[in-house]
Amino acid sequence: MTTFDDRENAFENKFAHDEEMKFKAEARANKKLGLWAAEKLGKTGDDAEAYAREVIVSDFEEAGHEDVVRKVTGDLNSVTADEVRAKRAELLAQAKNEIMNEV
Repeated sequence: MTTFDDRENAFENKFAHDEEMKFKAEARANKKLGLWAAEKLGKTGDDAEAYAREVIVSDFEEAGHEDVVRKVTGDLNSVTADEVRAKRAELLAQAKNEIMNEV
């Protein structure tokens, strides 16, 4: 194996790792957003966890996170889409920090 092959493999491994960490952070942020919204909806315990799972699943409807924003905004009549986006951005930063500290 040549040095070029080693570098190529290292780059591919790093890319795969980075994508996995990004996916985990997005899923964790969506769960946190779901729990935040569930609290606003008055849900607790298993109901809150079930709602958070619904939010996570809603992210698979289309690329990006607008599907999550639409779901949460639609369920919470008292918040705007911009407020949900801001909260999600805050929770994504928290999720990334948590994941980085786990590694």
